[in-house]
Amino acid sequence: MKRRAFIALIGGAAVAWPRAARAQQSGPMPLIGYLSSQSQDYDGPRLAALRRSLSEAGYVEGTNVAIEYRWTEGNYDPLAAQAKEFVRHRVAVIFAGSLPAALAAKAATTTIPIVFVMGADPVKLGVVASLNQPGGNVTGVTQFYGALGGKRLEFIRELVPTASIIAVLTNPRNPNSEDHLADVRAAAHAMGQRILVFAVSAESEIAPAFAGLLRQGANALLVADDPFFSTRREQIVAQANNRAMPTIYYTREFAEAGGLISYGSNPIANYIQAGAYVARILKGTAPADLPVQQPTKFELVINLKTAKTLGLTVPLTLQAAADEVIE
Repeated sequence: MKRRAFIALIGGAAVAWPRAARAQQSGPMPLIGYLSSQSQDYDGPRLAALRRSLSEAGYVEGTNVAIEYRWTEGNYDPLAAQAKEFVRHRVAVIFAGSLPAALAAKAATTTIPIVFVMGADPVKLGVVASLNQPGGNVTGVTQFYGALGGKRLEFIRELVPTASIIAVLTNPRNPNSEDHLADVRAAAHAMGQRILVFAVSAESEIAPAFAGLLRQGANALLVADDPFFSTRREQIVAQANNRAMPTIYYTREFAEAGGLISYGSNPIANYIQAGAYVARILKGTAPADLPVQQPTKFELVINLKTAKTLGLTVPLTLQAAADEVIE
């Protein structure tokens, strides 16, 4: 089935851009610093979308633009040093592929343009001044993952209406963790649903967390959005499926890896939009003149094969609402 495209929010604000930042873009081969707290494997399809977007705008990697890559495999500690390294290399633009990467880049420079793609609210977390008028040297695309926790709780409840306890897997090292939990808790309170929160921030903690949530009687699971979880998606999906735990995730890669259900914005579309912003900045547009983009369409992906393995019957209404059904 076709993925839904999203309609980008358009607006603008003019802010003077430092001449020094523009000067960095005047060379024959501008350098983009790609900073991601995820993995090369996970970012592969997103990176292809970014390159395609740049190419459509006239920038072909290795021909008239260079890209230097840094991945931290879900470990946030190296990001600050890597962002500073890009500053020393005088890159034309830093592309930040997550909230932790964006915060590291923002802390490293106030002049080099930064384009982010993140699941969190960039205003609430101080990355930009506002969506329409980001100000300073930072703009990008918010994927809206973090604000959808309540909706995901509704979906997993629809799949497992008898669930007395729904567990939530979260990474407390993610600056967005508390906001996401607040959204889920509010939704749980409104629907009278009991939830249990399990914190996981290291690979060695994944299996014990699943053992713990089963031991405490959880009947379903919601995985909060987090780059660390993205890089461990196959391990998390395997734990959930092997333990017959119905689980909802925040992005389609989990459902494609065998996860039961996912709900979030289309990451490929988000990276295409971010690539267009990088190209506009390379051509001289100030980040402050580029409003932060928000998706308005979201995709629900259901893996019917996994549902059958778990002994679940997916309601026809939910199947009809899905943007993609994996059989």
